[in-house]
Amino acid sequence: MRAILGKKLGMTRIFDEAGREIPITLIEAKPNTIVRVRTDAEVKRVQIAAGQKKRLNKAERGQFERLKLKPEKVFEIASSADHQLGEQIKVDWFREGEKINVSAVSKGKGFAGTVKRHGFKLGPKTHGSNNYRQPGSIGSMFPQRVVKGRRMAGHLGSQMVTVKNLKIVKIEPEKSLIMVGGAVPGSRNSWVKLWSNHEA
Repeated sequence: MRAILGKKLGMTRIFDEAGREIPITLIEAKPNTIVRVRTDAEVKRVQIAAGQKKRLNKAERGQFERLKLKPEKVFEIASSADHQLGEQIKVDWFREGEKINVSAVSKGKGFAGTVKRHGFKLGPKTHGSNNYRQPGSIGSMFPQRVVKGRRMAGHLGSQMVTVKNLKIVKIEPEKSLIMVGGAVPGSRNSWVKLWSNHEA
């Protein structure tokens, strides 16, 4: 598996040789650093750090001070490649034209009803009906409780979303930029994880 953390800069468009418009998302993926390599049940696990924050807590200082790092984000992947502690991962770990997966926390949209959150149909607007945007029944006499997973009103968005098989349109290593075709979850300047299950 290969992965890198970057920040979503926003969306724009480019044109191919035939003049067709391609919507792209710009992701700035500055060099990530490998901060831990371990073998767990015959699977090599690599811990990767990205970003820079002002201060570390005591546990983080014990791990990162020897590497002179103050990472903002840390994640772990399983990789069969031979990685070294302190090695830097750059955007050239990926290739133009390659299909990757993108994971990020989606935009938070506050409290939403069932119509907006789950696409429930509206009730009748006429004949004195009061059931216009109401959710309706949420259970029966058995099991005398609301079952888990019942679709109801609640917090919309602000959850981890993965979009699969997005194409890398262009890579600019000197600017640490990756241009991914299509839309990517998350707001501007939010952290985005680019990953592929295939080794380089």
